[in-house]
Amino acid sequence: MKASSLRSNRDFRLLWISGLFATLGIQMSALALPLLVLRETGSAVQAGAIGTVSVGALLFTMLPGGVLADRVERRRLMRLCDVGSLLAVTSLVVAVLNGGVPLVLVLLVAGAGAVLNSVYGPAAFGLMRTVVSAEHMGTATARLQARTSTARLVGPLVGGALFAWHSVLPFLAEAVGLLISTACVALVRTRSKAEKRAGSVFSRKELTAGLTFLWSLPYLRTVLLVFGLGMNFAFGAMMFTTLAVFSDSGQSGLGGGVVVTCTSAGALLGALIAPKLRPEDHSWALIVATCWGCVLTAGLLAWIRQPLAAGLLCAACMCLATVASIGFLSTMLVVTPNDRVGRVQSAASFLSTLVQPFGPLVGGVLLGALGAVGAYGVLGGVLALSAAVITLTPSVRRGPAPGADGGTVLPGAAPAAAARP
Repeated sequence: MKASSLRSNRDFRLLWISGLFATLGIQMSALALPLLVLRETGSAVQAGAIGTVSVGALLFTMLPGGVLADRVERRRLMRLCDVGSLLAVTSLVVAVLNGGVPLVLVLLVAGAGAVLNSVYGPAAFGLMRTVVSAEHMGTATARLQARTSTARLVGPLVGGALFAWHSVLPFLAEAVGLLISTACVALVRTRSKAEKRAGSVFSRKELTAGLTFLWSLPYLRTVLLVFGLGMNFAFGAMMFTTLAVFSDSGQSGLGGGVVVTCTSAGALLGALIAPKLRPEDHSWALIVATCWGCVLTAGLLAWIRQPLAAGLLCAACMCLATVASIGFLSTMLVVTPNDRVGRVQSAASFLSTLVQPFGPLVGGVLLGALGAVGAYGVLGGVLALSAAVITLTPSVRRGPAPGADGGTVLPGAAPAAAARP
C-alpha cells in the first residue's frame, strides 16, 4: 500500500502539535525555574542545582524509560506522562501564588520533569515509527527537529518576558501547553502494540537491549561512539570556548549572545532544508562533511575576532550537523525493529547525553591553561581524529544492515514494515 504524505497524515500532525506545546513549556520553565530560585534565595549555587538534578535524573532514568516505552502501549504512556507533568507544574503554580516556593519543591518538579521526559521521548519516537512510513521518516524527523529548534529559540524569550511580568505566568503557560498536548495525544487514532515478555521488566537484559542492538550493527556503533560521543563532546567544548571568548570572559553578554543566536538559527535552518536534501539517502557523506566542517570551524575560530563572523561560522557548522543528525536518526529508526524502538532510541540518547556535561568543563580548563588559540588547537585535533575515523571506517561507508527480525527496511526500500496499520 502506498504511504500517504505527511501533509495528509492526521496522526503525525497531532503528534507534532502535541510536542510543540510540550517543548515550548519545557523551554519556558527551564529558564523560569532557576530565575525563581535565584529570586527567592539569592543563591546562584542553589539555582544551578536545578540543572544538575535534571541532568542526573534524566541519565539515571533514560534506559528504564526506553524499556517502559516498549512494554506499555505508547499512546497511553504519553498521556500519562503529560498528566504527570501537568500535576507537577500545577503544584508549582499553587506554591508561587501562595507566596512561598521551597527549594525542595522546585528540585522535585525539575527531577520529575526529567524522569517523565525520559519516558515520553522514547514512547513518542516509537509511536511515530508506527504512524510514519519508512519513505517519509527523514522528512518527519526533520520536522520534529525544526519544531524543537523553534521552541528553543522562542521558549526562553517568552518565558523570560512572562517571568518579568509575573513569576507565575511561565508555569501557567506551561500548564496550558500540557493540556493542549494531552488533548492532541488523546485524539491520535494509531495504537502501538505493547511487547509482552516473561521475566522482570527492568532486568539487566531489558535495560541493555537498546545498547546491545546498537553495538550489533557496526554502522550504528561506530557513528554513535565517534560522532555521538567524541564529536559531541569536542563540539560542546568548542562552543563553550567560543561563548567565553566572545563574551570577554563574562564582561559582556552581547558577543556571546550573537554566537548563541546564530548557532540556534543554524540548527533551525538545517531542520528546514533537510527534507529537500533527503539526508537519510546520503548519511555517510553528510556525517563526513560535518566532521571535517567542525575541524575547519575550530581552526578559523582561533583567529576570528568578530562575534558576527564567529556566529555565522558556527551557524553554518550547526546547520550541516543538524542535517547529518536527522539523516542518522531517521536511518536508525527505520532499521530498528518496532518492538525495540523505545530502548534503542533511549540508548542512543543516553550515549549522546552522557558526555554533554563534560564538554563545557574541558573547554573552560583548556581556555584557562592554553588560551583561545591553544584551546581551539587541541579541540581541532580531537575533531580531526574523530573525522578521520568516520571517513576511513568501511562499516560507516557501507551503511546499516537490516534489523535482526528481518522485517525492517532501509531508506528507499519498500516501506512495508513501517507502514501505518
